[in-house]
Amino acid sequence: MGKRIIQQARGHGSMTYRVRRKAFSIKLGYPAVLEGEFEIVKLLNSAGHSAPIAKLIGKNTDGKDVVFYNVAVNGMYEGKKIKINEHEIGDVAMIGDLKNSTEICNIENKPKDGGKFVKSGGNRAVVMNKRGSDVVVQMPSKKEKIFNSHCRATIGIISGGGRKDKPILKAGRKYYMKKSKSKLWPRTSAVKMNAVDHPFGGGRGKRIKSKIAKRNSSPGQKVGLLRPKRTGRKKR
Repeated sequence: MGKRIIQQARGHGSMTYRVRRKAFSIKLGYPAVLEGEFEIVKLLNSAGHSAPIAKLIGKNTDGKDVVFYNVAVNGMYEGKKIKINEHEIGDVAMIGDLKNSTEICNIENKPKDGGKFVKSGGNRAVVMNKRGSDVVVQMPSKKEKIFNSHCRATIGIISGGGRKDKPILKAGRKYYMKKSKSKLWPRTSAVKMNAVDHPFGGGRGKRIKSKIAKRNSSPGQKVGLLRPKRTGRKKR
């Protein structure tokens, strides 16, 4: 009898496949109401993020303290004052108010959702042009995306851009880097496993046309394409 395949082990939720909660304890995002001036009280290193994190404290219109976490951009330091709706490095502003070619990060997908795009170390997006109430932004992938002009973003390039320059050199370092973010590594290809370890394992049947699991198959057999609407390459 074969051992549990990866899909079964993950579903069981053992410590190997469970998320390391401490690594993801810091949640990035802008508060719904963001006004005035904030101070960077601490720059943090979070295992679940590829960039340094800035902890900001300020006061809202009621005089109550407001604390939120944001990605640290190049030029930030502890004690620096961050302003809202200003256009200096590190400030948070609506992208509709920014000039073309401004470099930004941590962009909201919809107004007041807290920030969804461009949050990894060394990345930045660029404001290209404005079309009425929409703003065209060039993403790090060089593709353009349209946002509402009221979406907020942080001005600047995210710190930690040199993280990919240093070679990893050995598999052990890569393993622990992935483990800190609760990623399983290395991932063994299913067709390279033994037949007892995976339905695709063994030397036979490597060139079959499709790998569609039956709808009523057991959890140990539900691998590959699960109830697909269509398979194969799309004809243009």
